[in-house]
Amino acid sequence: MTADATPVAAKKVSPNAPTEETVLEVKHYTDRLFRFRLTRPSSFRFRSGEFVMIGLYKDDGRPLLRAYSIASPSWDEELEFYSIKVPDGPLTSRLQAIQPGDKVLLGKKPTGTLVHDALVPGKRLYCFSTGTGFAPFASVVRDPETYEKFDEVIVTHTCREAAELDYSKEIVEETLNHEFLGELAQGKLRRYGSCTREDYEYKGRITDLIESGKLFEDLGVPPLNPETDRVMICGSMEMIQDVKDLMLKAGLTEGSNASPAQFVIEKAFAG
Repeated sequence: MTADATPVAAKKVSPNAPTEETVLEVKHYTDRLFRFRLTRPSSFRFRSGEFVMIGLYKDDGRPLLRAYSIASPSWDEELEFYSIKVPDGPLTSRLQAIQPGDKVLLGKKPTGTLVHDALVPGKRLYCFSTGTGFAPFASVVRDPETYEKFDEVIVTHTCREAAELDYSKEIVEETLNHEFLGELAQGKLRRYGSCTREDYEYKGRITDLIESGKLFEDLGVPPLNPETDRVMICGSMEMIQDVKDLMLKAGLTEGSNASPAQFVIEKAFAG
């Protein structure tokens, strides 16, 4: 047998290797924030509130992946993500330039703790978020199960500037006016947006608003109660720790997928 006729071994592809999905839509909100939508593989399953690895190929052909919360609900035929733009960020410096038709890598194993399964039953659900930490809650508030499990859903979103709150405002308004979600969410879903650097309907850090009681006063609801209130927390690591401390102080117990309780945090997220 000649050298030219020597069989070539087929390249092995890991069953866990990311898939290449097509960018369907991109919307920029500020010079720091944007959202984008991708095609969703028919085999891709996730629970609303989970995150997955997404990314791009580097110049050397190797994948560069980061954990991103899935902003679309589990029933959506497309996948939505909400991202910060970091000028010198290895991934986001390139990801922010994507256009419809481009390819983005999508991991195959979504996971996370910001899911209903990690909470015991309650009456009121709080989703505390800062920055792009709102992303998993864009998924949670668009999930019909949320309104089957809770009588009231309060999502808070705190950013430095007013324009950075546009995404959460858009998502909540769309949900309340949605053809089938609206009927479930009306009278249950409420959004509480606050700014730390500009004037807005509400002003201040969410930790200060919780600790002072102003949040509950503004909403016309009682203080946190372990018997009735359930909490999901997502934002910067500092914010997560500070809000976690306030939850523990209020008597709530931290839960997980393996041991559901009264509040959960997303350890994999920072933004």
